[in-house]
Amino acid sequence: MNYRIILLSAYDAMSHKIWRGRLLEMFPEHTWTQLVLPPRHFNWRIRGNSLQWALNEKDLLNQGYDLLIATSMVDLASLRGFIPCIAQLPTLLYFHENQFVYPLGSKHRSNNVEPQLVPLYSALCADAIVFNSNYNRSTFLQGTRELLKKLPDQLPPELLEKIEKSEILPVPLEEFPSEPVTSAMLERPKQILDVVWNHRWEYDKGPELLLCLAQAILTQRLPIRLHVVGQQFRSSPAEFEKIATLLEQHAADLSIDQGSFGFVEKRERYIYLLKNCEVVLSTALHDFQGLAIQEACTLGCTPLVPDALVYPEYIDNKFLYTFNKGINEGSGDEANCAEILKQLEIWQTMLANNIALPRVTLDDFSQKALRPKYAELLEKLFRAEKK
Repeated sequence: MNYRIILLSAYDAMSHKIWRGRLLEMFPEHTWTQLVLPPRHFNWRIRGNSLQWALNEKDLLNQGYDLLIATSMVDLASLRGFIPCIAQLPTLLYFHENQFVYPLGSKHRSNNVEPQLVPLYSALCADAIVFNSNYNRSTFLQGTRELLKKLPDQLPPELLEKIEKSEILPVPLEEFPSEPVTSAMLERPKQILDVVWNHRWEYDKGPELLLCLAQAILTQRLPIRLHVVGQQFRSSPAEFEKIATLLEQHAADLSIDQGSFGFVEKRERYIYLLKNCEVVLSTALHDFQGLAIQEACTLGCTPLVPDALVYPEYIDNKFLYTFNKGINEGSGDEANCAEILKQLEIWQTMLANNIALPRVTLDDFSQKALRPKYAELLEKLFRAEKK
């Protein structure tokens, strides 16, 4: 059956775009209407989206739909007040992230409680709540409980019962066709280990640790080629300029081609890069699903990630390095760098001896595995709308 679905994304960052696109790919039988706002001016965006849409998109919002799907950035409570017919729609709220565990120094971290309260209000309004990981849900619940203790007026603890009963449905991964392994590939030992770091160029992805690693690779003349790619913004942490200089010097010292550096515009080139790297690395201080890591894994990369955040949910211990925070966030970089280098050197030796590196399987994150779960949830909401 064809249903009319309106989808709202109030801070349409990269993972939000991917999620929207995968929903449309998985359910082409439905008629989709989408309203999105660009991922900038964070504090205004999360508080002003309902006002902006109510004033600028009133006719579109009033056209009549069977279901509303919104990201947790959407000020659903206010939007229902501005557009009363929205309040009649069965509503699914999707949490890509939460504002309680952003690292200190992040542009999203402040003493302003609005970015924490708006998603809470929206969750209490929604008919179904979905998080992309258990880590996301547990940190949201923990952060909300701590926030409630600080408020000047006491609120009943049972207000969190609905969120405690929410579901976990990750953002589905793109499915890539498998490529046959040729005899030439099996017989070709490689001396240089290609490692890709493919995250947003922002503070919460750990550029200080990445800089420490680039310095160590140069100083120790290690046979490792580091590719630093990912989404960039108008201003990036100063560490990336220093990293570029170090990696250029390292390539010159070893007389090897320099790794990729900067955002890869063409999707085909980016996929080609991931397919030709042995390891994908995370230095993140903050990750709720780790789409960049997951996508690289599906293309054959071996992950090396912290034993923290969301990663232990789906990555085996042998791919995790002990993450030391130190007294202050970022002060454990030297210890973390040593942990990373120890494992990279083991894998480089295996590569040089033509021994295959271990890999992870993420079949549970495929569209094939997740479509039935999404379909069951949507159908439950559609049935509720008919009653």
